[in-house]
Amino acid sequence: MERPQALNSATLAEAFQVTAAEHAAQTALRTKEDELSFTWAEYAERVQAAAAGLAGLGVGRGDTVGIMLTNRPEFHFVDTAAMHLGATPFSVYNTSTAEQIEYLVADAANTVLVTEPAFLDTVLAAREATATLEHVVVVDGEPRDGAITLGELEARGEPDFDFEATWRAVQPDDLATVIYTSGTTGPPKGVQLSHGNILSAFRSFDDIFRLPSEGGLISWLPMAHIAERNATHYGPIGSGVATTCCPDPRHVVAYLAEVRPIWFFAVPRVWEKLKAAMEIGIGAEADANRRQAIEWALGVGQRMVAAEQAGEEPPAELVAEHAKAEEVLAALRERIGFDQLQWAHVGAAPCPQETIEFFHAIGVPLAELWGLSESTGAGTCNPPDRIKIGTVGPAAPGAELKLAEDGEVLLRSGAVMPGYRNAPEKTAEALDDEGWLHTGDVGELDEDGYLRIVDRKKELIINSAGKNMSPANIESKLKAASPLIGQVCAIGDDRPYNVALVTLDADFAPVFAQQHGIEDTSSESLATTPAILAEVEAAIERGNAGLARVEQVKKFELLPTDWQPGGDELTPTMKLKRRPIAHKYEAEIEALYAE
Repeated sequence: MERPQALNSATLAEAFQVTAAEHAAQTALRTKEDELSFTWAEYAERVQAAAAGLAGLGVGRGDTVGIMLTNRPEFHFVDTAAMHLGATPFSVYNTSTAEQIEYLVADAANTVLVTEPAFLDTVLAAREATATLEHVVVVDGEPRDGAITLGELEARGEPDFDFEATWRAVQPDDLATVIYTSGTTGPPKGVQLSHGNILSAFRSFDDIFRLPSEGGLISWLPMAHIAERNATHYGPIGSGVATTCCPDPRHVVAYLAEVRPIWFFAVPRVWEKLKAAMEIGIGAEADANRRQAIEWALGVGQRMVAAEQAGEEPPAELVAEHAKAEEVLAALRERIGFDQLQWAHVGAAPCPQETIEFFHAIGVPLAELWGLSESTGAGTCNPPDRIKIGTVGPAAPGAELKLAEDGEVLLRSGAVMPGYRNAPEKTAEALDDEGWLHTGDVGELDEDGYLRIVDRKKELIINSAGKNMSPANIESKLKAASPLIGQVCAIGDDRPYNVALVTLDADFAPVFAQQHGIEDTSSESLATTPAILAEVEAAIERGNAGLARVEQVKKFELLPTDWQPGGDELTPTMKLKRRPIAHKYEAEIEALYAE
């Protein structure tokens, strides 16, 4: 299959125009059950109207436009329209406070911010405290306090606005977006990405697995994160595939059965929860024969995965048995909406090996990839025909990798950012004179050039005896030991042994409670319930069995709370905020070391 013509473009604006012309009658954007549906031709019309409206508000090449929206078609209209002006759209996490929005606006200096009614109060509060934000656009509902609707914005376009000349004037070095990092260790940095960066990344992705032009994708993760922008915004612009918008990420599993995506990307926690839900469903299967058949087929799949990962030729008996098991496994994939899936990826954090092995066993080729916002999300990726579980794959086409003396991964490619916004000192720390991006990740390369990420350089645990350990690896082992465990934060830096703060999984804990006759399912009550504590303790022991003795968690505290994305403990992309956690739970941590 040849590369999509759009990926040969110089800018995303040109790529969009190529794709919209080639796939004019094909569905581009939709919502569940086709409540809303737009062809590529209709998408292009809305982009032109929104671009004219933004230009009417004074937005031009080099300006910025803020967007605080859930995953909905209007995001694509506005973001793509801004790119056609040579402007730089950026997304705001939906969990952001007025103070956080104020910080972003001060850094981006945008005069326009597009939002929806759910966030209007927060945006208006931020507007009061900023000097630059002049125009607030609300995509639906009744505007107030000087805000205008998207329809009013589109109506402001001047009749003589030359749309084609404007988008053709956009250059590859113009900034296509700013990705504000989720801020695990301080205020977010603005990662500037050009049209050239993004197209370079997608040409690399396309060399690994051909981008589909037919089939469906689900847009459900925050568009403020480079992974979702790549997967369901820039990717379709390059290929023409249809995107279904899921405004509430908690409902994404319900979308799988309807959309039956051809490609699905998720962070590790989602794959972990999906695995747990499937295992619970299998265990609860009322038909004993059917349950036994599924368990048998899974066992066959696991043996096949083990042989393949060991680099062995599966024996003929196993191949024949797997052919029989495939009928059962195919039905299992169809049940969850993965029967059309060609590519499945996990990234942004370490994923338990057991989770990846499970999906391989049912015939879902789940592969880890690795990249940073600073590299447009591109860096390494397991090729579909040579997936090595436990690694993030070799360097992507067009990228170079090497390890510094201390094991830090250095990356160089056309997808690497030109720098951080308004932060020359931080840019100089991240990019050296030879163009190498110092990623902050510590890694190891095997004999085939496959990379294994150990952990973030600044997050490694160095205990009081000088032993280096990866907290992410410890946490991954413990979470994989039981679906009852939601989040784990391992602690042990400059300490004699490791301890952990643990939370319950908000979805599975009530199920477990019901199965054990526990009536009160509040987090506060469950954290002190003997049956819950016993199961978590058993899970910690099972997780410890897969760790070196020095890595094992000696004590833990089960917290009576649930950590939410965008809260005190987790970033919007579900990364641990280690320093805030250490400060907030200082008393609990010290108590674990008191004896």
